[in-house]
Amino acid sequence: MTTTSTPSTRDRLLDAAAELFYREGVGIGVEALCRAAGVSKRSMYQLFDSKDAVLAASLKRRAAGYESQLLPPQDDQRPPRARILHVFEQLEAASIRPEYRGCPYLATQVELKNPDHPASRVARKVKDGLTAYFRSEAERGGAQDPALLARQLTLVFDGASARAGVGAETLDGLTPATAGALLDAAGIA
Repeated sequence: MTTTSTPSTRDRLLDAAAELFYREGVGIGVEALCRAAGVSKRSMYQLFDSKDAVLAASLKRRAAGYESQLLPPQDDQRPPRARILHVFEQLEAASIRPEYRGCPYLATQVELKNPDHPASRVARKVKDGLTAYFRSEAERGGAQDPALLARQLTLVFDGASARAGVGAETLDGLTPATAGALLDAAGIA
């Protein structure tokens, strides 16, 4: 006999928030969020202080899955160049999906415009983690200036994800080629 468990009210809210905020933007109202989650506003406010807290919690909750979709596994034995290019290949693969709207963490920061907003702080931490990944791999690969290269790679990633997310650009090999040129210039073979 199989039993299926019903997601908790908190899980339903966070799932609905992740989907709605990504698809529609962070301006979605509390009523629309609660309706999508199938919960009352009272229930939401018993679990979270505000819609901002729901947004921050939903971003934090999805961070590990987001990173695992982008980054190679820890036991990946490929050289740093291949591990860095993997991120850009994953970005391109994601960008061709019809539901792709860009990096949810960058979009949150851009929409909120307030670096002290709880969701902006979560988003910044995730984006800083990607830059730290690039820096670590750049150091392993012997880059001349790993910190600069990491910032450049993050800039390419964010720009490409934003342009693809709004439908202004199809990536078609563009991001691995651009990242590869940066890696060449930094001396990572």
